[in-house]
Amino acid sequence: MQCLPDVFATWPVVYLVGREYQIMVPVHSETLMWVRVGNEEFYDDVNGILRSSVKTHRMTVPAEKLDQAGKYTICFRRVIDRTPYYPKTSDIEEIDFCFKPVRENTEAIHVYHIADAHNRIKSPVAAGSYFGKELDLLILNGDIADHSGEENGFNGLYEIAGTITHGEIPVVFSRGNHDMRGRYAEKLVEHVPVCNGKSYYTFRAGPLWGLVLDVGEDKLDSSEEYGHTICCHDFRKKETEFLRSVVLHADQEYAAPDVKYRMVIAHYPFFEGRTDPKFNIEREIYEEWCRMLRENVHPQVLLFGHNHHLYVSYPGKPDNASEIPCAAVVASLPQENPDLFAGAGLVFSQKGIEVLFTDQDKKVLEKTLLPL
Repeated sequence: MQCLPDVFATWPVVYLVGREYQIMVPVHSETLMWVRVGNEEFYDDVNGILRSSVKTHRMTVPAEKLDQAGKYTICFRRVIDRTPYYPKTSDIEEIDFCFKPVRENTEAIHVYHIADAHNRIKSPVAAGSYFGKELDLLILNGDIADHSGEENGFNGLYEIAGTITHGEIPVVFSRGNHDMRGRYAEKLVEHVPVCNGKSYYTFRAGPLWGLVLDVGEDKLDSSEEYGHTICCHDFRKKETEFLRSVVLHADQEYAAPDVKYRMVIAHYPFFEGRTDPKFNIEREIYEEWCRMLRENVHPQVLLFGHNHHLYVSYPGKPDNASEIPCAAVVASLPQENPDLFAGAGLVFSQKGIEVLFTDQDKKVLEKTLLPL
C-alpha cells in the first residue's frame, strides 16, 4: 500500500452526489489542489482562484468520467507564501489512486452502513470492513462525531471512510442531528459533500438509485437544548419541495430505465412516533414524505441510524406513526465500551436485499432477506 504525502491528514474520500463525485482531502497545511482524470483536470477553485486557506479540499468530477477511467491522480503544490504578488509555491507533487465504481452490470452490490460512531474510530472501521475487497459502497449516516463543537471533530469522518476505502470506492454521507450542534455546525458543509449547498440529494451507483433525506434535529426548534440556534421546520418545508421535484422528474431519477434498486437514507427514523411530545414532531411533513415514497418512489429499503439499536421495521407495524412503503433497517449500535460497535451490511441482488447486522469482530449478529 502506498504512503500518503505528509500534507494529507487522511486518505482521500470519493463522495457520490447526484451524477458526480466529490473527491475530498483533509490537509494539515496550505496547499493548492486539483485532480486529473484521463486528460482532464478538475480544480478546487472559487471562480478561477485556487483555494489554499482550507482544511478540506473538494474536487468535483462527473461520475461518468471517473467510472470510465477507473483511476485518478491528485496533484498539489505546497503553499510557501501566498503574497499578493509573486506568491511562492512548491513544485507539483502527484499521487495516483485506483477507483472501483458500481457498474450497471454488477450482479451483487455490497454496501456497508455506519451511523452513530460518536467519536469512535477503530471499532466502526473494523465493523465497516466486513465485506473486505467486495465492498462497493460505504454509507456514513450521521453522528460520526459526537457534536460539531470543534472543527477537528470532522477528522473522524475521514479517518473512518478513508481507512475503509483508501479513496478507491464511493461513499455516501448523510447528516445526523448531533452534527447540527456546536460552533462549527454551520461549517460542516465545508467538510462534507453537498448538492448546491444542500445536505439532501439523490445519487446513482450503477443500477442502484438512492435518496438522502436530512431530517435535521429530533425535537422542536424551540427546545431549550438548541438555544434558538436552529430553524429545522423551515428547512424541512424546503426539503419537501425538493422531494416533490424528485417525483416530478421521476424518469431521470428512480424511474430511469436502468434503475434496479431504490433506497432511501436518513439519520433519524422519521416514520416512528414516540409518546413524549418533544420527540413526536412534524407529523404532517413526515406523513407527506412517507406518502410520496409510498405512492411514487417505491423504495425497496429505508436505512436509518439514530436509535442505537439493530432492527428491521415493516409496513403495518401498529406503533409506527407513519405508514412506510417498505422495510426500514435501523442499524447503529455504539456501546459504552468504545471497542464495541455494530452496523449493517446490505447485499443487493436479484434474489433480494440481504441485511446482515455485524460487529467489530465481523460476527453476524442477525440476518434477513428483504424482497425486491
